[in-house]
Amino acid sequence: MPIRIGSQPEHCLLQNAMVAAACVLLVSTLLFADQPRPTEYQVEATYLYNFGKFVQWPAGASGSSFAICVLGQDPFGPVLDATLAGESLGGKPVVVRRLSKPQEAMECRILFINANQESHLEEVLAALDHNAILTVSDMPDFSRRGGMIQFILDGQRVRFEVNLTNTEYARLTLSSELLRVATAVRKNSSGD
Repeated sequence: MPIRIGSQPEHCLLQNAMVAAACVLLVSTLLFADQPRPTEYQVEATYLYNFGKFVQWPAGASGSSFAICVLGQDPFGPVLDATLAGESLGGKPVVVRRLSKPQEAMECRILFINANQESHLEEVLAALDHNAILTVSDMPDFSRRGGMIQFILDGQRVRFEVNLTNTEYARLTLSSELLRVATAVRKNSSGD
């Protein structure tokens, strides 16, 4: 005699519930598949904007806009412009500037230094002469070599580390909220 799982209506209900659950799973998978994971530079562009919310510049830092600049080859392309379009910080409109020389950075609040500047990073940082400019890069050992915030990849995630000594030289104060989410906070240029 065959084993019965239940009456026919109960069996149909169970089967219908399983089909419905499979459909929900399929639809949710398709919905998430349509939304690609943001690229490294999309995330970094967002970070550049958000860093501006958590830095206190000295009283003398002024200007009619809040300039976020890129020195060297621009790895962001239109992503940075799209991310910052229509945004403001400190009551000033955010503008994007692309620079070929570090001497052009004096009006910048945040300066992303492309990794293609690595061979002459010392000269780039010297040209900034401890001005109140937040320096950011994704080049290796940036925060140990005089930079302030270094992007690092942790698996598929973009993280960052901070060198407080370098920010203090530039008279910048980083909020404790920003420091809490950093993967590392250094207090000197030569190491931990």
